[in-house]
Amino acid sequence: MSFGEKVKSFGMTNMLMENDLDGIEKRFSIQLRDTEVLSGTTKDIEETYFPQFTEALRVEAAYMARNYELFYCLEKTIRNQISGLLEDSHGEEWWNDSVVPQHIVGEVKKRIQREREAGITPRSLEPLDYTNFGELGEIIKKNWSLFASVFSNMKAVERVMSNLNTLRNPIAHCSMLAEDEKLRLELSLRDWFRLGE
Repeated sequence: MSFGEKVKSFGMTNMLMENDLDGIEKRFSIQLRDTEVLSGTTKDIEETYFPQFTEALRVEAAYMARNYELFYCLEKTIRNQISGLLEDSHGEEWWNDSVVPQHIVGEVKKRIQREREAGITPRSLEPLDYTNFGELGEIIKKNWSLFASVFSNMKAVERVMSNLNTLRNPIAHCSMLAEDEKLRLELSLRDWFRLGE
């Protein structure tokens, strides 16, 4: 086989493999490759700074990325469930002292004000996004007559929310999640979805 034929064969093999990977990604709803083209700034950061971190740190970051992704999805799901139920019951303007405990409304106002004073982009337009898991649990408890139609037991909800609040700290503060805590996160995830059974 000539050199030109080898190059053509290599190119065709690459195209066939790309096509096969596209099919696998589509069939299993997964992403195996980074298909996003990096912007100039992102590419510069990736090439200039990322290699300066140790290999061990990059491996840790990759390990923690999946835990963060899982926790992010769970936290957003919980917030959406809470706001959805409260909005269905009390209307779009449900965020007030009669639905949310007064001290939580006050704390959220302070957090929003701190972000404004810092001159940063607000994290959200929704006050619920400024609450922590403990506060989310209190909102559920205050409105238990509504949430009892979804969750089987208030004590179980409190326990799961408490576990999630504890697990959130190492994830949010860039600490390694121990193997036991990773398992606890997976169990808490299962527990959350089991609450509605």
